[in-house]
Amino acid sequence: MLELQPMIHKFKMKDKFFLLDVNSGIIHVIDELIDRVLDIYNGTNRDAVHSVLDATEDAAELDEIMDELDELIKEEMLFAPMSAEFKLVVDEKPIVKALCLNIAHDCNLACKYCFASQGDYGGVKRELMSFDVAKRAVDFLISMSGPRQHCEIDFFGGEPLLNWDVVKQTVEYIESIQEKHGKIFKLTLTTNGMLLTQDKIDYVNEHNMSLVLSLDGREDVHNSMRPSSGGKDTYNTVAKNLVNAVKQREGREYYVRGTYTHNNLDFCKDVEAMSDLGFEHLSMEPVVGEDGAYVLRPEDMPIIEKEYEKLDRLIFRTSTSRLGEKFNFFHFRMDLYRGPCMAKRLRGCGAGHEYMAVVPNGDIYPCHQYVGKDGYVIGTVFDGLKNYDIPTQFRNTHVFTKETCANCWAKFFCSGGCHANNETLGGDLSTPYEMGCKLQKKRIECAIMIQAELDAAGIRQENH
Repeated sequence: MLELQPMIHKFKMKDKFFLLDVNSGIIHVIDELIDRVLDIYNGTNRDAVHSVLDATEDAAELDEIMDELDELIKEEMLFAPMSAEFKLVVDEKPIVKALCLNIAHDCNLACKYCFASQGDYGGVKRELMSFDVAKRAVDFLISMSGPRQHCEIDFFGGEPLLNWDVVKQTVEYIESIQEKHGKIFKLTLTTNGMLLTQDKIDYVNEHNMSLVLSLDGREDVHNSMRPSSGGKDTYNTVAKNLVNAVKQREGREYYVRGTYTHNNLDFCKDVEAMSDLGFEHLSMEPVVGEDGAYVLRPEDMPIIEKEYEKLDRLIFRTSTSRLGEKFNFFHFRMDLYRGPCMAKRLRGCGAGHEYMAVVPNGDIYPCHQYVGKDGYVIGTVFDGLKNYDIPTQFRNTHVFTKETCANCWAKFFCSGGCHANNETLGGDLSTPYEMGCKLQKKRIECAIMIQAELDAAGIRQENH
């Protein structure tokens, strides 16, 4: 059953009070008295507000506040009902929209936190994808995407640049057939940057490919977590190549992605270090793992929360008359005007039914995080999907089937979290990873505050 109750979330940050109407996604900046009124008021209980607050506040002012709140309720900007679109999205027929091509099950780095075990995914054979498998994967996506025009492919690994010739062959195959099939492909290359030479930069720019570039911030932090497969430092090579690539993007999409761990809880310094290299589009992700000295711990949360607030302050640079930015942070970018589509708000990335991963031997997994896990091969690019139980289960698992999520104010921003993380660290598909929830909520509050301030300053951002 869908949980359809109206819901709000209030919080204070930087001496300002913010209100999120959960179902509509509308953000209100309020004052302290309105915040106190909304501790009590639900649109029907004026007497309760007066009985609690009349001793300290003016009754006429309280009535005026509740009149304004009633107007917002009438306009469905406060305590908004759930849109009927959610039920329609739950019931609609699924189509595959995106593939992750694990073009290389091998890597030239030995990152300590790598979920892919430096490319072999915990025992899967180290090998490179052939063009035949890649071509069949493209054909599979076209056939499974139905009438959808826009499709996506991410060249992933391991390190995809170890199989550069097949990347190029696949790109050129896509470009040769997409118009015939009425498709427009968005292509992304995720790389550690070690092999990102000028010829490759020229190629990805010429073919308008997006880039996801990995760097962990400060030199010592990066080198400690991302050594080469031979154990050598990699920062200087990676930083040089990434700076060279980003200088030539000329508006094309990219972001530089780092990972913070228990060993660098002061990750604002890493974000600032990446900004100082000239990178404007940044992300710093929390490490996910069960073992190791680098794994985040519950006692780290107060430090992390303060660090996110510090990061918020880093984003804003005051000039003479307006609010400016030196960089933008991936997780703090929210569109308060449109927001994510209904399907994404319900299920996030769509792993297992809208998004899938293909490995070098042609096997299809629900996503790259499931590669190598027993029981999760759902088909092959040679024979198509065979195991429909997992896609069906993943599709039917959304924020309203998870008790924790259904009653959570953040559900439409985190969409219930990562399926793989929930299973590995939460215990099962429907139990969110608790640490991940806490981190996500803090990031969302920071994002709301930042976007509300930008909106108040008349600054609209382009989302990357």
